[in-house]
Amino acid sequence: MGRGAIRGPAWPRHPDPRPAHRRPVATTRHLPLTRTAMRHFMILPLTLLAAPVLANPAEVAQTYTAIAAASYGDALTTAQSLQTAVATLIASPSDASLVAARAAWIAARPAYMQTEAFRFGNPIVDDWEGRVNSWPLDEGLIDYVDPGFGQSEENPLANLNVVANPTLTISGQSIDATQITPALLSGTLQQAGGVEANVATGYHAIEFLLWGQDLNGTGAGAGARPFTDYATGDACTNGNCDRRAAYLQVATDLLVSDLAEMAANWAPGGAAATHISDDPAAALTAMLTGMGSLSYGELAGQRIRLGLMLNDPEEEHDCFSDNTHNSFYYDGLGIQNVYLGHYTRTAGTVITGPALSDLVAAADPAVDAQLKSELAATMTALTALKARADTGMAYDQMIAPGNAEGGALIM
Repeated sequence: MGRGAIRGPAWPRHPDPRPAHRRPVATTRHLPLTRTAMRHFMILPLTLLAAPVLANPAEVAQTYTAIAAASYGDALTTAQSLQTAVATLIASPSDASLVAARAAWIAARPAYMQTEAFRFGNPIVDDWEGRVNSWPLDEGLIDYVDPGFGQSEENPLANLNVVANPTLTISGQSIDATQITPALLSGTLQQAGGVEANVATGYHAIEFLLWGQDLNGTGAGAGARPFTDYATGDACTNGNCDRRAAYLQVATDLLVSDLAEMAANWAPGGAAATHISDDPAAALTAMLTGMGSLSYGELAGQRIRLGLMLNDPEEEHDCFSDNTHNSFYYDGLGIQNVYLGHYTRTAGTVITGPALSDLVAAADPAVDAQLKSELAATMTALTALKARADTGMAYDQMIAPGNAEGGALIM
């Protein structure tokens, strides 16, 4: 659901596309990682290279690359498990196979969300990221939506409904969509008409196809798409079950291939890994820019603050599945991973090595202590938010007007 996917650097923000009456007023509230810490992130690259030789920037860059390779590798592995579950759902639609596919989607999110700390500072990631995690989206581009959603003045394709229509009209051109193919999704529909909210691929397109719309507002409950949306013959609900299944399969296959591409980029000899190893100074800038932009502009600002200030569940990151609390938690953990040089893989093994924290401590122990303290405080806050969501108060309920407990957990 949305008004434009946010993928570029969090600083500076693009103009807010909302009508003036819906734009949030300025605020300084955010997660515990403070403005002071953000300033440290911006000036540290100038001082870290002058740190004592016991803190080696090249070794820190090597740890950073190793964590990226492991993180994207885990994201790929969990997406492949999702791919298997989706194939089972399509072959044998049932309540059980739909539940299993949804569980596989949720299980695929932690590894990917921890990779978001590699955004903003690495152009190869930023140029690619929109294919896998664009958000928010106008889901009516893909499939049926509640009639109450009506038309969109900003997006003429907001109700295109590819699943229901084998022939499409986009920017005045007729498109043959008889076969739902990777080229149709990634080459024609993704950002069709130049509108960022036309998201045809990635985790959130798949999420919508598994859950359907969450029509509960700030009340309890996630999307409730029935498994019969993938049934055959007379058992099919809401029509076009064969095309819906084809869309889901192609979107999932694309996710796997896109993640395989990025995992290869961070493997030894890959383009991203080579860029980092060739220039440790640029690597430090990438680390600090990624942590700062993700933690403040993107996570605390775009993803958290707007939803709370507007009391709007359409600003929820994983809005169909009510999985937002987990995405926030693992974003925070990914930032901490980069700073501490420590990543626990999906299988339980640990990647660790010389860290940015070591460089900062060598240059200014007080700054390092502050950053570690604020990262720990952020994770404590995110842990509390996650625990409450896991025990009955989803994130979209937390942002409801008058929910003092939810507001306190978020802020």
